Amino acid sequence: MSGPDVAVSAEDLRRTFEGPDGRIIAVDGISMTARANELTAIVGPDGAGKTTLMRMMAGLLKPDAGSLHVLGIDVAADPQSVQNRISYMPQRFGLYEDLSVQENLDLYADLHGVPQEDRKERFKRMLEMTDMARFTDRPAGKLSGGMKQKLGLACTLVRSPDLLLLDEPSVGVDPLSRRDLWKIVQQLIQQERLGVIVSTAYMDEAERCAQVFVMNKGKLLAEGAPDVLKRRAEGLTFTAMPCEGMPARALQARLIDAPDLVIDAVPAGGSVRFIRQPDAEQGRLDALLDNAPVEPRAEELEDAFMMFLRTEEGRAETTTAPRKEPETPVADTVTDDGKPVIVVRDLVRKFGDFTAVASTSFDVARGEIFGLLGPNGAGKTTTFRMLCGLLPATSGHLEVAGLNLRHARAEARGRIGYVSQKFALYGDLSVRENLEFFGGAYGLRGKALRERVSASLEQFSLDPAARSGILPAGYKQRLAMATGLLHRPEILFLDEPTSGIDPLARRAFWRTITALAGSGVTIIVTTHFMEEAEYCDRIAIQDAGEVLALGTPRQVREQAGDAGIDMNSAFIAIVEQGRTARERKDRAA
Repeated sequence: MSGPDVAVSAEDLRRTFEGPDGRIIAVDGISMTARANELTAIVGPDGAGKTTLMRMMAGLLKPDAGSLHVLGIDVAADPQSVQNRISYMPQRFGLYEDLSVQENLDLYADLHGVPQEDRKERFKRMLEMTDMARFTDRPAGKLSGGMKQKLGLACTLVRSPDLLLLDEPSVGVDPLSRRDLWKIVQQLIQQERLGVIVSTAYMDEAERCAQVFVMNKGKLLAEGAPDVLKRRAEGLTFTAMPCEGMPARALQARLIDAPDLVIDAVPAGGSVRFIRQPDAEQGRLDALLDNAPVEPRAEELEDAFMMFLRTEEGRAETTTAPRKEPETPVADTVTDDGKPVIVVRDLVRKFGDFTAVASTSFDVARGEIFGLLGPNGAGKTTTFRMLCGLLPATSGHLEVAGLNLRHARAEARGRIGYVSQKFALYGDLSVRENLEFFGGAYGLRGKALRERVSASLEQFSLDPAARSGILPAGYKQRLAMATGLLHRPEILFLDEPTSGIDPLARRAFWRTITALAGSGVTIIVTTHFMEEAEYCDRIAIQDAGEVLALGTPRQVREQAGDAGIDMNSAFIAIVEQGRTARERKDRAA
């Protein structure tokens, strides 16, 4: 199918790659039609083939079989003609960090051959749309993550394309920046009649689209408008309110551990949203809920997505779930003496004249899951790095595992595990070699090292011979988690561990975390998925180096004005309230 109303048409499209264990089928016989001048989403778990499909649409990869037409052009026969008419923003857009915002725009205009007479008006429009006109002289490397994404989008659009391809554009950005990015995309569609195809891990983003394609393991599982796909979950979606004294995550864990009764469960607003199996035995489900009040709720696209992936037509291996939960405390020396395991008092960190963290104070109890949230550039990563002992404080008191980090930073680091936002292991080494190397760095030797490595391989379902650098994102996260837990730390630091990971993988990841917390390990986590704050015992929201909110998820929602709102809305409200108050204070001064 082709014509002016069709942006992309594929028939029996196939693409394979040679891997260390043989041929990998990335796209497996896909046929699809994406309409022009509207917003289309491609969703699926890690390794589904989304990026491979997008790269073929962009003319960067040639199909092995089948046909692919973009804007009526055969991509395999004439990729350059396609590239002349589209713009493509990959997951890691290549900004030049030493160049200013304006210099990046100029460079990409040069690369795309944008005529000089068109540039002034195009640059003005892009800078206004992204709200970056004030920052044209700032080096790209000095921008926050959200601003870098907006600049990447502006550079992608320095020319006016007929089709825009966005590969997970909101990965690693906070809810405010994500909202701004989508405002820009919606403007482009409405004002320029631009067709946009986006791959995304956020189901609320996919729900905005006219068309959604659901992929898994290279195949197309479903397609249609969000309202049509949502009907798959009709009559099966409910909300359960945990009984007094039971955390929402405890009820969620109980439900998600019964896949014959419950398809999916996730904490939300102090309650648990779940999807029951169509043939679930009511008596057994009632016993599982343990008298928790249950109300029906409207189905959402994420409900349908989870059903597609957890039923026979699209059964996927979860990408972060362990084969077994820890049966004993992970840390060899975890004892609860009732004292906080982390103590922060008047913590300050300055970089020259810039104050990244301003007089922050809080405690974290042993076995607690503590969330550190904030917009890009808010100071949370700086706080996080100081807590890990990776960055010294300018002033203030910081105690971790009973040790003062001013005097015993190396000893404290031996009691903590760390999983970074970006894959920080050795890509050329195998999974086993990475585990053995980092186990040795943590002081494990001989039999103890062999036993820990074997246990980690089994618990996280890892292939010991696989080369780490070519693992899918979810498997890299598994390996990073296994490495961080090898030495059985008392405290585990997780820096945006689920960034860019689909809902299926996030559920499995948090099931692992709740099990670890139950075994006595203290968890400190940063995340841009606000739904994940509901798993935390307490959260702190930072902006401009200051703590704006500190308390349980319910207390934070109440501070935002309504205990019943979702955490995403609460986060945005608290940050905007804080910024308004700061602006008033600055004007008064």
